[in-house]
Amino acid sequence: LSLLGLSCCQAVQAENVTVLEGGTAQISCRLQNYDGSIVVIQNPRRQTLFFNGTRALKDDRFQMVLFTPRLVRITLTNVSVSDEGGFFCQLYTDDTHHQVATLSVSVPPDTPTVEVRQEAVEGGEVELTCLSPRSKPPATLRWIRDRREIPGVVSQQENGKTVSVSSTIRLPVERKDNGAAVSCEASHPALGGQKRVRHYRLDVYFAPTVRIIPPPGILREGDSLSLTCSITGNPLPRDVQWTRINDTLPERAEISGTTLQVSRLSQSHNGTYLCQAQNNYGRAADHYTLLVYGDPPSPLTHSSSPSLHPSLPSWSQSPPLNPGAVIETHSAVPYAVIGGVLALLVFTIICVLIITIWCSVRQKGSYLTHEASGLDEHGEVQEAFLNGNDASQGKKEYLL
Repeated sequence: LSLLGLSCCQAVQAENVTVLEGGTAQISCRLQNYDGSIVVIQNPRRQTLFFNGTRALKDDRFQMVLFTPRLVRITLTNVSVSDEGGFFCQLYTDDTHHQVATLSVSVPPDTPTVEVRQEAVEGGEVELTCLSPRSKPPATLRWIRDRREIPGVVSQQENGKTVSVSSTIRLPVERKDNGAAVSCEASHPALGGQKRVRHYRLDVYFAPTVRIIPPPGILREGDSLSLTCSITGNPLPRDVQWTRINDTLPERAEISGTTLQVSRLSQSHNGTYLCQAQNNYGRAADHYTLLVYGDPPSPLTHSSSPSLHPSLPSWSQSPPLNPGAVIETHSAVPYAVIGGVLALLVFTIICVLIITIWCSVRQKGSYLTHEASGLDEHGEVQEAFLNGNDASQGKKEYLL
């Protein structure tokens, strides 16, 4: 606020004013020792708006709202940055006096926009730019993710009396980042501590994953089979393919979306069923091995025979077409089978011991018989040696 004039004569004062774009500005001229002289108000281009209380410029945005010996006030509605500048309050007396009321227009930013300069693909980077196209003075931009600020590269460009501000960040992205929220905040003195915020969710593209959800329990002839293919991916694959490895699908197979249904199962339907899906970033598959049983066995047979269950998905192995999703076949061995094996093993050991003892006893008896025979022959030989040929003849007679 400034004052120009003589202490003993008429004088005029003008007040500076700041207003938001689109608002209404009040331009006031205060008079001192006013004696009815002419008062003229001019715009920054020195065009006369009012001559005393009379409109001189045909601009309906300007209105004379007050004209008194102490205060002259006009209003300007729908203010724009082009209206900025000094408005002259002139008092025509013997010496012309004037004061300049400076009008400043503040332009708060609109809610900023977020532009994607490079699409986000799993394992790569995404480039995001936050743009505030128009503000005065320049807006301040901040990137926020998980309540933490992400430093960005800021640039400004003047557009007449306003400024365009942008902030760019680059983020590495993985599959888990799909749908993650980031925000760009624009702050400005004209907002009074408030912020204009633009929220953005990351759109990360990645290859699909496929998992077959198998039915519970054991399937027997006459039952119905329902397999659901659970698929993820971005973009989500639209087409799902069901096939049977090395065979065609059963005639009664029905496909509805991602579900395969087969009614009245028979053992001819046994086989490995495959679900496949793909998008622009890859393909995946999962398989399920169907085993259909006949009539239920008797209780005794059932208790001594293994019980096989349909294959279930496992995350510890990888199928040929889709790492991370396979089907395992589990079997449970009844305790009766284990007991039978142990009994057979004990019986075999007992038999081996018996045969070993019997062979040992037989071998010992044979040794004693041969020893006795040897002694008899030794006595006969000794007698023949002492008696000569008679002994031989006597032996012959004995033999006869």
